[in-house]
Amino acid sequence: MTPFRLAVTGATGFVGAATLDSAIAAGIKISALTRKPTFPRRGVTWTPGALDDRESLERLIVDADAVLHIAGVVNAPNRKGFAEGNATGTMNVVDAMRRTGIRRIVHVSSLAAREPRLSDYGWSKELAERHVMASALDWTIVRPPAIYGPGDKEMLDVFKMASKGFVMLPPGGRLSVIEVSDLARLLLTLAQDRGASLAQTYEVDDGTPGGMAHAEFGQAIGKALSRPVRALATPRWLLNVAAVTDRMVRGRKAKLTQDRVAYFCHTDWVSRPEMAVPTSLWTPTVRLDAGLKATVAGYRTRGWL
Repeated sequence: MTPFRLAVTGATGFVGAATLDSAIAAGIKISALTRKPTFPRRGVTWTPGALDDRESLERLIVDADAVLHIAGVVNAPNRKGFAEGNATGTMNVVDAMRRTGIRRIVHVSSLAAREPRLSDYGWSKELAERHVMASALDWTIVRPPAIYGPGDKEMLDVFKMASKGFVMLPPGGRLSVIEVSDLARLLLTLAQDRGASLAQTYEVDDGTPGGMAHAEFGQAIGKALSRPVRALATPRWLLNVAAVTDRMVRGRKAKLTQDRVAYFCHTDWVSRPEMAVPTSLWTPTVRLDAGLKATVAGYRTRGWL
């Protein structure tokens, strides 16, 4: 039997790497886009290139049964940077699929796309979604909430704060989360589906009904660290000060930016149950306490905590 062939963008990032691990374990043949030389992996063909390189995109997807588009930017200096990394990059993938005749695409978006006025990031992700929906391809869009798991650097600062006994969190509001291996399993399932998921946009989470308050999430991290943690409801102006300071100290590597503050402070980042994936296709299996403990263990193994 011929193995399923999957073309992946963003395979070297946090979500992409976890998805690659799951795909290899499942015997899926992978073609993955990479900007720089990458260590060989059995079952993976690395395609040098980028989202703005037409020829490399065609080489990436030409023999694929489906395309899993994970690549994107979560941090950029301005709206133009977000547009190029998310919207234009997605349009380039769609155009390459049209030219090569590949039909199936699973596009990884973000919950931020449902509130495009809040941030340049959300605006660019919503625009990318519109490119996918207008493509006439066999598409499915996935909007993850906050993603965490071993190896994640985007949420590492929150865990570092919690290890000192406090976390600065947005004032009020609720959020959903998902552990990265659960998300990876979903993406691979959808890539191979040709039925219920076509032309659907899914908001996914870890199965916690109604999500959780920010303070509850901070306390859950503290439990995973085996120490009490005080969750500090931080006003938006102070988060903006912290964002400016982070940019001054870490420059382009800053994790807290003013654009992020703009959507972090929104009161509702809970995945909507009416947009959930049908249980016949997928259900989450990694609960919050187990997932956070594994994340802490992974950070400690790497010497990050």
